[in-house]
Amino acid sequence: MREPRAMSALATTPRGKTAPTTPSATPTTTRIAGSHILQASPHYTTTRRHSLYGTEDRVVVDPGSRIWKVGFSGEGRPRDVFYSDPINAEPLWGLSRASDAATRAEQDRLLEINIERRMRSVFHESLLTDPKSRKVILVEHPLLPLHIKEIFARVLFGNLQVPSISFAPSHLLSLLSVGRITGLVIDCGHLETTALPIFAARPLFPHLRTTPLAGCRFASHLRALLLLFGKYAPPPTSLTVVNPPLASRLTRVPQEILTASLVEDIKTRCCFVSGVLEARHDIRPSSPTTSVSEADVPPESDAAVSESEFSRASASDVPESFVSSQPGISSDSGTGSESYLQALANLYTRYSSATDVQLRVVPPTSQQMGTGRGTLIIPGWIRERAAEVLFEGGDVDEGSVAEVILDALLKVPIDLRTTMASSILVTGGTAMLPGFIPRLHVELLRAIAPPGPPRQSSRHGRPAPPLYDRYAELRPLIPHFAILNNPAPQVSTSSSTRAVANAGKAPAYSPALMAWVGGSLAGALKTGGMEITREKWDEAFSSQNDDDETAITAAGSEQLLKNIIPDWTKTPLPVGALSASAAPKPTLATSPHAHAIARA
Repeated sequence: MREPRAMSALATTPRGKTAPTTPSATPTTTRIAGSHILQASPHYTTTRRHSLYGTEDRVVVDPGSRIWKVGFSGEGRPRDVFYSDPINAEPLWGLSRASDAATRAEQDRLLEINIERRMRSVFHESLLTDPKSRKVILVEHPLLPLHIKEIFARVLFGNLQVPSISFAPSHLLSLLSVGRITGLVIDCGHLETTALPIFAARPLFPHLRTTPLAGCRFASHLRALLLLFGKYAPPPTSLTVVNPPLASRLTRVPQEILTASLVEDIKTRCCFVSGVLEARHDIRPSSPTTSVSEADVPPESDAAVSESEFSRASASDVPESFVSSQPGISSDSGTGSESYLQALANLYTRYSSATDVQLRVVPPTSQQMGTGRGTLIIPGWIRERAAEVLFEGGDVDEGSVAEVILDALLKVPIDLRTTMASSILVTGGTAMLPGFIPRLHVELLRAIAPPGPPRQSSRHGRPAPPLYDRYAELRPLIPHFAILNNPAPQVSTSSSTRAVANAGKAPAYSPALMAWVGGSLAGALKTGGMEITREKWDEAFSSQNDDDETAITAAGSEQLLKNIIPDWTKTPLPVGALSASAAPKPTLATSPHAHAIARA
């Protein structure tokens, strides 16, 4: 009798028709391929349900100087990605700021107008949500100036009236997106390249290293190369008369057609990074009277004619002798810089396997006769070798991308170097160039390799001074180097177990989206950086809005900003640490003879 009782206690499945269940709250919910995964909207591939009135998801904004990425937390990709200046593709801010107070105030007002316009477009056009009911996570660069943070906070709190803002470091969010809390993150963006070590989800800001060799320098170098070695064919003068062939109409590239948007389009669609060209580094100094064909390769000892130095010059600084020179023409009577660039073009042309690309471009105003567009011919070696400017090292103030990583490792404590070297993460828009990350791994090994044999001494009877070995301390880390998001990891028999386990094992997110994906993850987990509420902001700046009281001074406003907006450069000292003014002054050790003189 016990067995039937046990069976009757079990729940049975009804075999008859059941009452219809309550339909889903979202009418657009569909089932994907008969699986159990529900899609929230047919327009966005996400598994989260977004109610029309739900405000639990935060708005994640990654405002770069050139490109913005916006979306909701908990999603795998942003809803919208757009240029900060959609017309001219120019960055909103730069590395420099006016020294004059009036000019600086005018620049800040113009920047605030542009940021307010972009923010309103984010909420009202890209996301279609009410800003008064959405908390915001702002992905910030570690070196973002404090006055730009203030403008963002003033626009979001004063104009859009968001409930709160969370400032989160972009490097830490990028590391969170790949499931790590310890590593060395290098962000190669538009204005600068920054390397920041992170240990246990704590950014080590004092060990941050940066270089201006980034997307902006790459774009200016690409533009200079196109002005020198590119070719341009103007549109035909008439549609009825038989026009000469394209090869006979080639001229130098006009500066007017190389706008910022066109250079950006060429950089993102045509350029890539190739392997190391060893022939360029095995060069021999040549005499001034040696022709380019005999020397074949220019000397690299003269830093004044390097690619990095040349890319600093603007379009107006390019001499006509440079512009009129074409590959294949000997430049014996030219200057040293002209000979260097001509020989460099010949060398790259010889070893390049990339093909030339023809682009239809808008002709200058003087050539717009209604007969079509002009043709810009981009040599294949420029597409392949224009990014060499990012890997040129040796400069104290402008180290290469690989040298920035090694300099950050030198500052890290010794017991953390192995962990950091085996957990390198490369992010940023410039890192999306095909072949960039594998080339960076090769450049790391080349920069840390032992120097060559010492040169012969010019002083008779005296030995040559030893070569400066800058990264000798990091040479034991060669087997441990591994890049987490390397699409083609190079693992050898000498690689350590940790390097083999980490190389190329990060999720295949785009390097430019890692910071936003980390912010989306932090918002879904209800974590993030320091959160500033609107009540706290209004309370701190209530004196500015009071008409009866006098306005606070600029110094007082700056002090209020430091107390509200997070700034890692003004972090307080640890408990028990002495300030600079209270620290005892060092005294020199004195001898008994000095004491005797003092007593006398």
